[in-house]
Amino acid sequence: MAHAIERMKKFWEKELYRQVCLFILSLMMKKPKARDRILETAAKLFHERGYSEVGINEIIDKADTAKATFYQHFPSKQSLCAAWLEEMHRRSETRHRDILDGPGTAIEKIDTYFANLGTFMEASDFRGCPYSNTGAVIDEECACLMQKIEEHKIAIRNFFHRLTSQFAHSDRRSREVGDALFLLYSGAAVEAQNLRSLWPVEAARRSAAELCHLEEAPVPK
Repeated sequence: MAHAIERMKKFWEKELYRQVCLFILSLMMKKPKARDRILETAAKLFHERGYSEVGINEIIDKADTAKATFYQHFPSKQSLCAAWLEEMHRRSETRHRDILDGPGTAIEKIDTYFANLGTFMEASDFRGCPYSNTGAVIDEECACLMQKIEEHKIAIRNFFHRLTSQFAHSDRRSREVGDALFLLYSGAAVEAQNLRSLWPVEAARRSAAELCHLEEAPVPK
């Protein structure tokens, strides 16, 4: 009797383990939620081809969702684009905080930031900044998108200001050097995209390093 009970116990332990594994596997195999699928699909298409070149019907088709479901989550293509820009901005701000809180000097962090721009441009096949690309194809009727783009650009500019404040000679110089770095960074991204080449990023990186080291040097008395 005791042996039979023990066998039954082991059987149900194995069966429970099997059911748990099947449940976990079913969760892993489930499709992402409709909103996530739509957003992920739009992000890929917007980045590859640009906001103006992608239609709602294509997004619905490739996201494998119904039109009614799409409009339940996003009232318009513009609201979908706004959600995409917001998500990228959130990730960018997280990265900025990690850099600011991480090890290394401010100048080293600036140099790495420019180096990472080159990595991004190459990995994305020189498609450039999604915010700049979107801004180039919208008009004043897309005020919500224009606001998202401006907020992102201001955040990058402020990121450089926070770094330059750690070695600049004054608050005024911190703003000036930070602005110069922001323009070097933005210009390098645009020209790398136009020329499909890394040399604009590499040149901007060298100029940024020179500017930072000049600013860091003691002021002659």
